[in-house]
Amino acid sequence: MAVPSWLERLRAASKTALVQDGKRKIHYLFEDGKEMAEEYEVKTGQLVSRKWREKNTLGGSGKWQVEVGEPTSPLLGVLESELIKESSSNPVFMRKDTLTSFQWRIRNLPYPKEVYSVSVEKEQRCCVIRTTNKKYYKKFSIPDLDRYQLPLDAAALSFTHANNTLIITGSPWTGALCTWHFRRGNQDRQLYRGHIAQQHIW
Repeated sequence: MAVPSWLERLRAASKTALVQDGKRKIHYLFEDGKEMAEEYEVKTGQLVSRKWREKNTLGGSGKWQVEVGEPTSPLLGVLESELIKESSSNPVFMRKDTLTSFQWRIRNLPYPKEVYSVSVEKEQRCCVIRTTNKKYYKKFSIPDLDRYQLPLDAAALSFTHANNTLIITGSPWTGALCTWHFRRGNQDRQLYRGHIAQQHIW
């Protein structure tokens, strides 16, 4: 049996939606039990966050894993939080898309722009950030391209550095996909109009 395409999985998923605090929140429950939650700015259609959750080994709900948006800090107990605190100077990696491209930001990187390089490892389907001073190294994938089985292209990546933040942009090779993605956000609003009566907060 052929593996269903991402679009087929999206169409088959159970969906609920609501508008809250200026954001349209959409929850997907896929046939394999996985969940996806997205938030869009109502005024602009901008994707604010996307996260995933799946069943754990005991059959209960696992933790949400952030794909787009601000990363969530793990919840620690009172004693642990007093003894274990993440340094505020550690690099913080996150994805924050624009309306026309994918974008990743790594905060707390004080080194000048010429120190960094960004490349693609096609066999591993990932992008790699390196520094000549060997102070930072990071591999990351682009799940959107994996879901659509689209190739990676190093020529589509560019980066800049300002205010101790490295900003990497994937464009225009991702442009067609991003354009479709945000158009889909508008289509979703029509598709889920019939589901608003089943409003849920996840």
